[in-house]
Amino acid sequence: MSVNPKSLQCWVITEGMAGTENQCLGIAEALGVEPVVKRVALTQPWKTLSPYLGFECACTFKPSLEGPWPDLLLASGRKSIAASRYIKKKSGGKTFTVQIQDPRIAAKNFDLVAVPYHDPTRGENVVVTHAAPNRITQMKLAKAKNDFAPVFAMMPSPHIGVLIGGNSKAHSISESAMEKLGAQLAALPGGLMITASRRTSDSQKVALLRGLGERPHFFWDGTGENPYFGMLSFADVLLVTADSTSMLGDAATTGKPVYMIGMEGGTKRFDRFHQHLLEYGAIRPFEGALEHWTYTPLADSTLVAAEILRRMAS
Repeated sequence: MSVNPKSLQCWVITEGMAGTENQCLGIAEALGVEPVVKRVALTQPWKTLSPYLGFECACTFKPSLEGPWPDLLLASGRKSIAASRYIKKKSGGKTFTVQIQDPRIAAKNFDLVAVPYHDPTRGENVVVTHAAPNRITQMKLAKAKNDFAPVFAMMPSPHIGVLIGGNSKAHSISESAMEKLGAQLAALPGGLMITASRRTSDSQKVALLRGLGERPHFFWDGTGENPYFGMLSFADVLLVTADSTSMLGDAATTGKPVYMIGMEGGTKRFDRFHQHLLEYGAIRPFEGALEHWTYTPLADSTLVAAEILRRMAS
């Protein structure tokens, strides 16, 4: 039996965090469905005790969740776990529930769980991705290349995209290290396209720019249209800080050479992620020089979408 994705009623349920929501939306887009997006919060006592408490009812969620229930549920985030179980129960088992990211409870609570390689959850109904699903497609990159041609097309080649993160629980980068990075970037040939993230502090930005000196570059200051997709589309090579699994995964979805900029700190989980992408051939450590290489672009959203259709049809 085959499944026509266009006929599926699909919900996306998250806590409203952009990163997790985009993972679900990327899978929905790969399926070709237009989901209804619902952002949920938990009421007491689930809010204080745990979304794993069980015994969910209509009053568990704010806003409340009501039928008719979808054919397919894509959910991500800790609070969405209670919603997934509730909808599965209320639909009489008819809703196919997909939990994105490690739910930290048994995978058997869902029809399918999608986890990245560096998370330990495995099982018969677990699909393992290289990184996190995302919304990057060749069609979107082609559109972004056209949209941002006035900004980037006249820059000298090679186009170098630089995606900068910042301090987190696992990683940190000092101002002196950021200034050194700026000097390394200044020594590279080609056009520099740089963007920072919400984790990049003002002092880190200043240090990076100090290291760049008078070197011509593009640095997005957070105003105007976000050039992220434009940078991914124009880049011949990408440099990404080690703190962001999402930015590294996004970069590796383009199929372009990705250099990882090292930072202080790390965890075993991050180490597994970095090592996996190194062994896959997508990334290499940045040591001041650039080379060109090829690999098969990541396609994690497509991978999960295909597994959903296969299982729904069986």
